[in-house]
Amino acid sequence: MRLLITFAALFLSVFLLQLGTGSVAPLDALSGVELGFSKSEIGTLGSAHFLGFFIGCWWAPRLMGAVGHSRAFAAFTASGTIGVIAHMMIVDPMAWAALRMLSGLCVAGAYTVIEAWLQAKVTNETRGRAMGVYRIVDTGGSLAAQLVIGVLTPAAYFSYNLLALLCCAALLPMLVSKSEEPAMNAAPRLRPALAWKRSPLGAVGVIVSGVTSAAFRMVGPVYGLEVGLTQDMIALFLAAFVVGGALVQFPLGWLADRYDRRHVLIAISAAAIVSCTVTIGVSGMGTVAVFAATAFFGATTIPIYSLSTAHAHDFGQDDERVELSAALMFLYAVGAIASPAVASWLIEVYGPSAMFVFISAIHVLLIVFGALRMRARPSRGPRTPYIYTPRTSFIAGRLFRRTPREG
Repeated sequence: MRLLITFAALFLSVFLLQLGTGSVAPLDALSGVELGFSKSEIGTLGSAHFLGFFIGCWWAPRLMGAVGHSRAFAAFTASGTIGVIAHMMIVDPMAWAALRMLSGLCVAGAYTVIEAWLQAKVTNETRGRAMGVYRIVDTGGSLAAQLVIGVLTPAAYFSYNLLALLCCAALLPMLVSKSEEPAMNAAPRLRPALAWKRSPLGAVGVIVSGVTSAAFRMVGPVYGLEVGLTQDMIALFLAAFVVGGALVQFPLGWLADRYDRRHVLIAISAAAIVSCTVTIGVSGMGTVAVFAATAFFGATTIPIYSLSTAHAHDFGQDDERVELSAALMFLYAVGAIASPAVASWLIEVYGPSAMFVFISAIHVLLIVFGALRMRARPSRGPRTPYIYTPRTSFIAGRLFRRTPREG
């Protein structure tokens, strides 16, 4: 209970931030359809979000070092609020892309501040419980953000104003907290080549995760409308994806800690191809079938990031955990930046099923590359424990520490 009280302000800010920013992507997709944006233009909005996200990950530690945690959090949250509330003032796809960069900047920057604050305050005795609550709050906020879409009217001032108010509300718990602001640690260096040097398969895996997750999260609402879902069902459609990914984390982590992670990664990637095929096949079989296929798709694709990072950390050194996490996040962002634009163009040219054909092709490449890497070197003996790792900030490497253990 004391732990919850200590971090209550931070966790409340996380939840409100998820509600305010997590709903922007699907609302933009639905609003874009309502306003007559092309599918390619809607995809560009998703790519712009991840461009802002990457800039925020890189810039946030430096801004914290210059002005402190609270002021940095206020600056990033204010940028996100501006990005949300200005949507209906400038109804133009290119203007929205610039605003979505502000939203992506807000997400990465604000999460970096929160995770740096947590990192400074948790101890070895409280880390496990604190991170458990943090994951629950973050996942719960993400799920709630998808469900909020069901009550928001696309392309309406009220909808964007409500999300902006939630972003503003996320400021209050953090800024009025009596908890003393922590000292700023040195910002991690960004060395993307480190990920490839330690684990080429882990590096490719996080890129594939970025391609897959960004394509569905940013363009998924367009797909849902194309296969016959009504706007009020899009919220449940997106929530099914999140729930599917959350439910499989524990059993998949159990497998990843007991068997060669390359086998598990290849198997789950093969299952992702099956889920893409099933999703295409049931697209005309009604709402329940579409939701079930979406949950299956989430269960086979969301864990790939955590699996890939766990495999990469098996080959990392203790003194480079943070920089390795930063390198992997960089590669995730690289895949995520391009993916929504490509997926939306494919849907526009070839139809809704093209997005899942694209995702399947990416996973075929991952399977082939994984098989080649298994021939290149043996599995690592001492392994780090599998940990569900949220794709939030470079600081996550400090929070979710990994200590090698015998496999």
